[in-house]
Amino acid sequence: MLRTIARTTAAGLLALAAGTALAAPATLRIAFIDPLSGGGASTGESGLKTFQYMAEQNNAKNPDLKLEVTGYDNKLNSQESLVQLQKAIDSGARIVVQGNGSSVAAAIIDFVSKYNDRNPGKEVIYLNYAAVDPALTNAKCSYWHFRFDANSDIKMAALTSFIKGKPEIKKVYLINQDYSFGQAVRAAARAMLKEKRPDIQIVGDEVAPLQKVNDFSPYIAKIKASGADTVITGNWAQDMALLLKAAGDAGLQANFYTYYGGGTGGPTAIKQANLGDRVFQVAEGFANIPYPPGQDFERAFRARTGQELTYPRVVNLMNVLVKAADAAKSTDPKAIAKAMESIHNDTLYGQDSFMRPDDHQLFQTLYISQLGPVDTSKQFDSENTGWGWKAAGEVSAKDTLLPTTCKMDRPS
Repeated sequence: MLRTIARTTAAGLLALAAGTALAAPATLRIAFIDPLSGGGASTGESGLKTFQYMAEQNNAKNPDLKLEVTGYDNKLNSQESLVQLQKAIDSGARIVVQGNGSSVAAAIIDFVSKYNDRNPGKEVIYLNYAAVDPALTNAKCSYWHFRFDANSDIKMAALTSFIKGKPEIKKVYLINQDYSFGQAVRAAARAMLKEKRPDIQIVGDEVAPLQKVNDFSPYIAKIKASGADTVITGNWAQDMALLLKAAGDAGLQANFYTYYGGGTGGPTAIKQANLGDRVFQVAEGFANIPYPPGQDFERAFRARTGQELTYPRVVNLMNVLVKAADAAKSTDPKAIAKAMESIHNDTLYGQDSFMRPDDHQLFQTLYISQLGPVDTSKQFDSENTGWGWKAAGEVSAKDTLLPTTCKMDRPS
């Protein structure tokens, strides 16, 4: 049990809140289940490093609560994820975190819900940091699942509102990955563009196998032939980097509106493709937001890990987890879940975020940024390219609210 409630301040938020000492600190074991091999490995490894860094920061400053993060390689496969999750539970994990692959996320939601029904008193909660299929907090919503990334509809609403003010955009090509998330992105793009910019012509709409395409040049050839001035894509990991590489090889100078252009390998591919200020990303933050505590965190994170922060939402997730455990005065997942349902917490960039109890979707300020040359004496670059992410647009948390169809079944 946690004996005291630590109060979160702007400074304490970034280092994770500290409390008064216990005779023996409580421990929360966290299982990180994501790809650590194959095409998604770079993304998974980046996420694992971020979770472990946050645990390290907490453990150095918080005598009441110790966090242990262990990585489990799911090979981006739903069945393997469940094998690894059972292994993690058998090893004492009570918190599972995952983000890459909404099909994996759906399998974990089902597993955790059934496991908790069969094992009262030994519950597990699932904290989702990146799987953004809207169904996960709608038709498939679960009391035991909390999402810390904006879902794909919320992100598309922000992107299309930004595109609405760009009259030079005339022809859009949609290319996405062939699974639930990619299908959600293309559906939302079609619907929201029709509503906000009915004059825009969608000149292509296709999907590619998830993390199985080694050469996107045939896809880029179609995009180039279509006359598209803009590409909208939810591709991530190597599917994003290789798409951009092929664009550079073909000399395609379209604008790219992305969910994950800033993922590992993306900025390098953007620079090599000479797409300066042409690649946009919608996300919960980026390094050059002019908020000093956030920039101090970025500087310390890069120095310690040797990589840039690609997952600000992991920082937010871990701070919320500690705050919820502190409020519950317990490491019991059922108590943590109850405290987390309607929690508010400042993000890494000093903005309020809040969990909606109706569906366990976190709402936060979203930023649209673009990658291009920066003054590296004053700004952070990305992947040592000399190019960094710069502000292009911002949407407040209250303006990202979309309705949910979730019918939450709460435990007694």
